[in-house]
Order: sequence, then C-alpha cells, then structure tokens
Amino acid sequence: MWKKENVTFTEGFVLLGLVKTQLLQKVFFGLFFIIYSMTILGNLVIILVIRSDSALHKPMYYFICNLSILEIIYTTTITPNTLRNFLTEDRSISFVGCFTQMFFFIGLGSSECVLLSVMAYDRYIAICHPLLYSKYMNSFCCFQLVLLSYFLGSLNSLLHTVLAAVLPYCREHQVAHFFCDHPALLKLSCRDTFPNELVILLVGGFVVIGGLMLTIVSYICILRTVLNIQSNAARPKAFSTCGSHLLVVTLYFGTIISTYMHPGFSSSTKLNRVLSIMYGVLTPLINPIIYSFRNADFINGIQKTLIMIKH
Repeated sequence: MWKKENVTFTEGFVLLGLVKTQLLQKVFFGLFFIIYSMTILGNLVIILVIRSDSALHKPMYYFICNLSILEIIYTTTITPNTLRNFLTEDRSISFVGCFTQMFFFIGLGSSECVLLSVMAYDRYIAICHPLLYSKYMNSFCCFQLVLLSYFLGSLNSLLHTVLAAVLPYCREHQVAHFFCDHPALLKLSCRDTFPNELVILLVGGFVVIGGLMLTIVSYICILRTVLNIQSNAARPKAFSTCGSHLLVVTLYFGTIISTYMHPGFSSSTKLNRVLSIMYGVLTPLINPIIYSFRNADFINGIQKTLIMIKH
C-alpha cells in the first residue's frame, strides 16, 4: 500500500487548500473566520427576531427563517474544517468524512435552490393573487414546501454521493480544493467519469435549472402584474419586496450553474475554487443582509426584540 504525506489511500484524501504560503494561510484564516462568525451571528439574529416578533409570523418570513437555518448548516459543513486546515499541515480527511461532507454540501445546496424557488412562488401568489394568498400559503402548505426542498436536495445529493463513492480512486489522493467538492474528486478517479458528469448535468440540472426556470417564470408574472398597477406609488413597494430575492437568486444560481452545469466542469479546478468561495462561504453571509437587514418590517422586529430583552 503506497503512502504520500504520511496518509494512506485507504485512510482518505488530502485537501490541498487555497494557498500554499503560511502568510496567505493566516490571512485567509482571518478572512474566513470573520465571514463565518458574521454568517452565524447574522442568521441567528434573523431566526431569533422572526420567532420572537408575532408580526413576522408570515409565510415570507417563515421561508427566510428556514433559509437562515439552512445557511448555518450549509456553511458549517465546509468552513470549520477549512479554518483548521489553514492552521495545520495535516490536511487529511477520511474517506467517510470526505463523502459525508460532500453529501451535506450538495444536499443543502440543492435544497437552497428549491427553497429560493419556493420563495419566488410565495412572492408570485402574494403579488399576483393576493386574495388567494391565505388559502394557498397556509401554514401546512408552507411546511410541506420546506419539507419538499430538503427532500429533493437530499435525494439529489444521495445519488451523486453514492455514484462518486463507488468509483475507484487509484490516482493521487490529493484533492485540489479546500473541501471535498464533486468535480475535484472526479478528477482523482482512474475510471471514466462521463456517466457521473452526465448524471450531474441531467439530475442536478433538473433541480438547479428547474428551480431557476420556476423562479424566472414567477418573476415574469410578477413583473407583468406590477407594470399593470395603476398607482405609481405602489410600484416601488411591490418591486422592493422582490428585488432583494432576485439579487440572491442571481448570485447563487449564477455561481452554481457556472461551476457544475456545463460539459467538462471537472477540469476547471481554479475557477471552481473561486466560485466555491462565492456560493459556499460568501452567499450565506450576504443572504441575511439582503433579505432582512434592508427590510423595514424586520428592522422593526429587531427593535421590538431588543426592547423585550431589556425588559
């Protein structure tokens, strides 16, 4: 049995990380630590405020609360281990640990794609069919939609993870990434990975591209409805409720599609690492800022929560 960097193949893989010099590793550790801390704090504040303020017990904020929970777990699957690797020379990860990380990262990422589509559908019903909103977006329906998001995400991830785990990895076990990302692992297999890439494009495309198309259709309908509003004063308000969501969708879906949804995606190692930082580390931080802290109702909810804490 061959060894490299004191790690045997049967023990797993070695993550090469983002940078090589110690100075850059310390700089990136500081940046990632600050971003991760702010992400956890920001999303926890959202969850606390939404649960505390009864005025925010609405479908839109129910989905935002679930998105914050998802973001916390999503970024936690890769960031703590990445922080550890910035400070140690031992960047090994076990076979089971690697594919467990990949399962949760893909699963939660896929779930977010579906959940963002659900949130677009929620805005569509609220703006295009306001009289039917309470009927269609009741508490049980909202719960089912969130459950559907996690189910589809987990099912998609399970398929990709199992197909990747059964591949023979007889090449160097050094993963050219800072976590166990799917494309980086496929490059290490000595078997033709075209079937895996095809499954990613077809099944993953159904979740990602399908979610994006549903979101686009929802916003086209919203746009038509808003443009037909007679009151010019009502238009900015209607647009503002959807503008933040559309910005998140553009950032998240754009980076996901650029990483996975094109032929030969497993060969773009450097680009994939850069994009992974965007959708795996930065987006969970950006979401709370865009969705909630720019929202007047949420700001009022923060003020109420602070008053409750003081008393």
